[in-house]
Amino acid sequence: MLQNNDVFPALTFARVSGGEIHLPADLAGWFGVVLFHRGSWCPYCNAQLAAFARAADKFAAEGIKVVSVSVDDREKSEMLVEQHKLGFPVAYGANARAVSAVTGAFVNDDPVCLQATGFILNPEGRVVTAVYSTRAIGRLMPDDVLGFVRHLKSLVRK
Repeated sequence: MLQNNDVFPALTFARVSGGEIHLPADLAGWFGVVLFHRGSWCPYCNAQLAAFARAADKFAAEGIKVVSVSVDDREKSEMLVEQHKLGFPVAYGANARAVSAVTGAFVNDDPVCLQATGFILNPEGRVVTAVYSTRAIGRLMPDDVLGFVRHLKSLVRK
């Protein structure tokens, strides 16, 4: 498992809109939220991702970027983005076991997927908090992220 202050490992994923997502490089200079979601079939993940989409303006105002990653194929991921009007980058086709090996995310065996896992990264790409779930529930939510990042920024200003 990644600990606070660990540098987030370098990972590359295919991006729904084309191209690739490079973590943590694509989040450099911003607070970043990395969400591993179980898949488009998971109602809890759908609710989480939709909530992050609704909070997009607040995140932009606070200088926070969001990225989501799953093992879903491109077609399912494209439908998920369209259904919830996700404005943040969504990656697909992740190798659950490889991602788990470097991040500590739990893997579900049937169907094979990453369990809900969330990381908040500082602008240097270091983990400031991580939330690991072993099943469907237990995940970062937008209000928690906003409050936590605001708190971190207030510590820097003091």
